[in-house]
Amino acid sequence: MKKKSQGNVDLKKSAVKKSAVKKSAVKKSAVKEPDETAPRLMRADARRKMDSLVQAATEVFATSGVDAPVREIADKAGVGLGTMYRHFPRRSDLIAAVMQTQVDACADAASTLAKKYEPGDALARWLYRLMDFFGTKRGLAAALHSGDPAYSTLPGYFLRRINAALAELIDAAVAAKVVRPGVNPEDLLWAVAALCHGRDGKEPAYARKMVDLLVDGLRFGASKPTRHR
Repeated sequence: MKKKSQGNVDLKKSAVKKSAVKKSAVKKSAVKEPDETAPRLMRADARRKMDSLVQAATEVFATSGVDAPVREIADKAGVGLGTMYRHFPRRSDLIAAVMQTQVDACADAASTLAKKYEPGDALARWLYRLMDFFGTKRGLAAALHSGDPAYSTLPGYFLRRINAALAELIDAAVAAKVVRPGVNPEDLLWAVAALCHGRDGKEPAYARKMVDLLVDGLRFGASKPTRHR
């Protein structure tokens, strides 16, 4: 009897243990696993706020200069100052972000124009876009020469992106025989920059006229003319 009783006790203990294991499993299953999408959503939200700040800063800098109050930028972006300083601890960080965004927009415009226009026309239109870039970024350009380390990578970034975009347009125009061969993209880039600073850079119409002459010169030696106006 004692053995049988002991066996019953052991069975009961085993049953209790199994029940405890099941309850533990139920509790674990009831606990929500970490939402893997949460960090992603937070990153997306942070990215939107950062983009809003860069866009707002671009607009404010265009009207009020790079020394505009940071609160004006934050208000325009619809965020608090804390959020702004979390993304851009220093004004120079924000200026660098604006410059990089503007460089990207100018470079990306090359492929957009190439899809929409004939090669010679696309090149000419993009050179006018580049002219506007140089003409409207003087305040930002002055900030870049301040020696702030936040700007240290921008010159190289500008040259890589803009030079590559210009090279593709030139290659297409040369292949279409609307621009003479042998045009060096970097030479052309700095030629446009120099023309935009003629007469102290205060007359956009003058810069446009000079770029017109430059574009006409690119056509010299090509087998057929191209319209660019």
